[in-house]
Amino acid sequence: MQRLAVFVTALWWGGISALSFVAVPTLFASLGSPAVAGPVAARLFSLQCWAGLGLGLVLLLILRRQRSVGQFPLAGEAVDPTRLQAMQRVLATMGFVLAAMLLALLQEFGVAQKIVTARATGGDLRLWHSMGSVMVLGQWLCVGAVLWRVSK
Repeated sequence: MQRLAVFVTALWWGGISALSFVAVPTLFASLGSPAVAGPVAARLFSLQCWAGLGLGLVLLLILRRQRSVGQFPLAGEAVDPTRLQAMQRVLATMGFVLAAMLLALLQEFGVAQKIVTARATGGDLRLWHSMGSVMVLGQWLCVGAVLWRVSK
């Protein structure tokens, strides 16, 4: 299960990296017009959101299983500090997964809609693009932390 957790996390982190740092900048450089590249980039980010939510769910299930293995000591048995630390580490890792998933949802259902609205109404497009970029960076950092933690 540990290898599966590393594989799923690496796939998620690599997807965010490839999309955010290679694919979208290449789109804008190649297509020339932001009016043409923007909707394509938005669709790619939407797909990445849903992929991230699915991969995050798989990770949570794997981490839940790791957390539950040997969680409760038997009656009269002393609590092993090493086991307790391992459980706390898994819970912290689950927190990073949940934070990345929450950022993906906020980006998809909050910021992406504001970008579309701002583009149509002449609103503050720069602000909402910046917010979206911060959320993608936050996802990338959270998933990077998960990758670091599960690959030990």
